[in-house]
Amino acid sequence: MAKRKKKAKRGKKRKKRATKRRVTRRRRPAKRRKKKATRRKATSRRRPAKRRKKKARRRGRRRPSAAFMRPMKLSPALAAVIGPKAIPRTEVTKKLWKYIKRKKLQDKKNRRMINADPLLKTVFGGRSKVDMFQMTKLVSRHLK
Repeated sequence: MAKRKKKAKRGKKRKKRATKRRVTRRRRPAKRRKKKATRRKATSRRRPAKRRKKKARRRGRRRPSAAFMRPMKLSPALAAVIGPKAIPRTEVTKKLWKYIKRKKLQDKKNRRMINADPLLKTVFGGRSKVDMFQMTKLVSRHLK
């Protein structure tokens, strides 16, 4: 009987150890998982944060920079093409394009090129053909 009791006790101890191992294994996860974002329960009621109202943009035309709108003095060569009046830089390019379109000086095949007539040749520094992007650079020499 003594042997049976000892075996029975050993069996109980083994069962307890096994259950303890299982429990500890269950408690420790293999990888740490990120907690899901949960909503906080409102314990105390807070006032919602005040939202600032955005200022309404004024619709309409943009105001140009004062430097662009400053009237420039024209050289005599440029004044012969556009006119003698002092006008802003932006207006100078507009009037030049008006002159080019009216006289049909734009190249037929390559529209970027401008074929200069005798008046424009003096403005473009003696060049007979000028790229439209170089035109403003060459004209800026005639503005003061």
